[in-house]
Amino acid sequence: MAGDENRFDVLIVGAGPAGMTAAVYARRAGKTVMILEKDTFGGQITHSPKIENYPGFQAISGAELADKLVDQVLALNAGLDVDAVTRIETEGNWKKVVTERAEYYAKAVIVAAGAKHRTLGLPREEELTGNGISYCVLCDGAFYNDKHVAVIGGGNSAMQDAVLLSETCNRVTIIQNLAFLTGEARLIDKLNSTRNVDFIFNTVVTGFEGDPVLTGIHLRNTMENKVSRFDVDGIFVAIGQQPENEAFRSVCPLNEQGYIQSGEDCLTATPGVFAAGDCRVKTVRQITTAVGDGAAAALAACKYIESVVW
Repeated sequence: MAGDENRFDVLIVGAGPAGMTAAVYARRAGKTVMILEKDTFGGQITHSPKIENYPGFQAISGAELADKLVDQVLALNAGLDVDAVTRIETEGNWKKVVTERAEYYAKAVIVAAGAKHRTLGLPREEELTGNGISYCVLCDGAFYNDKHVAVIGGGNSAMQDAVLLSETCNRVTIIQNLAFLTGEARLIDKLNSTRNVDFIFNTVVTGFEGDPVLTGIHLRNTMENKVSRFDVDGIFVAIGQQPENEAFRSVCPLNEQGYIQSGEDCLTATPGVFAAGDCRVKTVRQITTAVGDGAAAALAACKYIESVVW
């Protein structure tokens, strides 16, 4: 078994709102905690330009909220490191967490791995990512000042992206596969009253033009089955998220979509392994629900630890 420096009461996979909330609760309960994050501290919220539905803040950027969460976790002396978990095994009551760089042992594991941006799944999409295709307005929006961009999607994330882009782009076109937008009415009203925003409904993207950079996209109207080319300088894909849970399949049963199956207390089929946030099966995926999951998972993990003779 690993040395004391790699043994913890609670090991948390993922440093998004769920994972960092779990760390706060576990540390306040007196447990030793390590958080492992393979990408960005804060997770997907760091891509959100403005959050207006998180209690306590009339408006706050995702990056700022992420910074506040990190500061709180570090102030409580939780461990925080960048590393990717490749698998989780059970050794008696202990959980062995194998990463790309190390091995850890924990009495309880909370998987809060979140989800990644869903892609269109089209040929050349990966090739053109960063060359006209983006999934992050905060990261890449500034490259398209005074240009024409398209936002693919019709939910809250897509509309928030469109609002931000409309402030600097010459034209923003929202392309939605449905006949209507699915986000909040306030955002819809905002976009309808923004002069440089237009909409294309009942339409999907089927291909890309341009080499080495994107110059246009192929569209298909799903009602008329009519195909066309649409010239744009860039596109921002905002069509939801997909989980990345394959590394946890051996201890966490997944549903057909790849989300972790767990109970109301966030417990999975493996005692001592919990799931929290967007990575698990649930009907609502919001920052507030992720935070709630993090608290529930941490409390359940602490209860589990105290029920076992170590």
